[in-house]
Amino acid sequence: MASTISHITLEHIRGTNDIGGRKTKIVCTLGPACWSEEGLGNLIDAGMNIARFNFSHGDHATHFACLERLRAAVAKRPGVHVAVMLDTKGPEIRTGVVDASLGGKLKLVRGDTIEVGTDYSKPCTKDYLACSYKSLPKSVSVGSKMLIADGALLLKVLEIREESVLAEVLNNASFGDKKNMNLPGAIVDLPTLTAKDIEDLQKFGVAYQVDFIAASFVRKPSDIDFIRQVLGPEGANIKIIAKIENQEGLENYDAILARTDGIMVARGDLGMEIPIEKVFLAQKMMIQRCNLAGKPVVTATQMLESMITNPRPTRAECADVANAVLDGTDCVMLSGETANGDYPVEAVSMMRNTCLEAESMIDYDVSYDNIRHTTMKLQSSVSPAEAIASSAVKTARDVSAALIVVLTETGTTARLIAKYRPSMPILAVTSVPAVARQMQGYVKNCRSDLVESMHGSEVLIQAAIAKALQQGLCKPGSPVVVVHGSQEAAAGSTNLLRVMTA
Repeated sequence: MASTISHITLEHIRGTNDIGGRKTKIVCTLGPACWSEEGLGNLIDAGMNIARFNFSHGDHATHFACLERLRAAVAKRPGVHVAVMLDTKGPEIRTGVVDASLGGKLKLVRGDTIEVGTDYSKPCTKDYLACSYKSLPKSVSVGSKMLIADGALLLKVLEIREESVLAEVLNNASFGDKKNMNLPGAIVDLPTLTAKDIEDLQKFGVAYQVDFIAASFVRKPSDIDFIRQVLGPEGANIKIIAKIENQEGLENYDAILARTDGIMVARGDLGMEIPIEKVFLAQKMMIQRCNLAGKPVVTATQMLESMITNPRPTRAECADVANAVLDGTDCVMLSGETANGDYPVEAVSMMRNTCLEAESMIDYDVSYDNIRHTTMKLQSSVSPAEAIASSAVKTARDVSAALIVVLTETGTTARLIAKYRPSMPILAVTSVPAVARQMQGYVKNCRSDLVESMHGSEVLIQAAIAKALQQGLCKPGSPVVVVHGSQEAAAGSTNLLRVMTA
């Protein structure tokens, strides 16, 4: 939900912010530029909260070796929690192989016509473009647009045939083998998960207990149900983040949001599925609805793209990151910047610093009032846990608390507290390592404290406050708001709110 900006002065512009106080989380895509143990450690030190493994590239052996190096780097940093995200390749439509006689490049000229057909074995020529999508003639209509190679080529459908369509070339273009293909506005007949995706989820995601699945091309709520079915009981605690990257996903957004654990605003493919000038509107809409649902949202794609080759981003890129934070995003994501860029650590540092600057401008009291008012306007009542969470943030504001401590088995209460956007940090105490990684990974303004057992609430609370004092999260004598349940070590039992003194 768009944040209210506080009064900006020259002092704000001249001043500096404590990097330890960052609320927005950073997702980093791993790749050759950073995947040594030293490189991963440098990303962690710079501010990485979630390590993204992109399964569009690489094999299980390569990803597992990187996962082992990541866990080794984390183990050398006591108290640090870094979550692991598996991003699926997902179903896709691609062009075929260019005819060998053309030297590896197919060149098309504006005004020409070309047959786009479903015989994928045929080579691509200036007269025939092979397409991997068998239902193409049924999914498009006369006048539909088709985008090839990340939008480098734009085609307009002129005629529908039994196994192909005739299209007009709308711009000069040159491209190679197996390029991606988008059909803006079309309802595509593709599976939720490919055979590769299912194998990746079961034999890597579940086998090695990743924390998040970023599910590509989610189009309807049943996609989320199917992914949960594939993950099965052993993967029941893995959080699913639905990537919204086409028109159908946008149309079904509210139903998808109700089923998923989080959302990724995947602006790359989305910018080819809807008019590119409307992507920022879709971003704001999705973030706002996530905020009101109390579900984390990741804003992704080309955030600091120029830093793949340059040590400094463009002004527009920094403004893009800052505006995503002001929109209310919980996380921002780096892709090629960290996976194969020349300046991966610098990109994370720039992302971190830009988030800090944007966060310093937010009026958190007004944000709380807006979220609570809108929540109660949309629904007549909330759950007891959410009522406690909302009251905790209001109480923390009223007593000028330095910290909110929450004892949590599943992370739900910590997530609900974060929904109401407290200005002070949230310290989530849990005995579940996956919950610790997930809360520190994608819940805004939340830090995790992993303990051996959730029994003995008073001891846990005092230990958490002592640790917060050591870490500088609060000072001796500061008010601290504490949220927990009267029944120890039981999920869903949150019913107590207290004010204590550090």
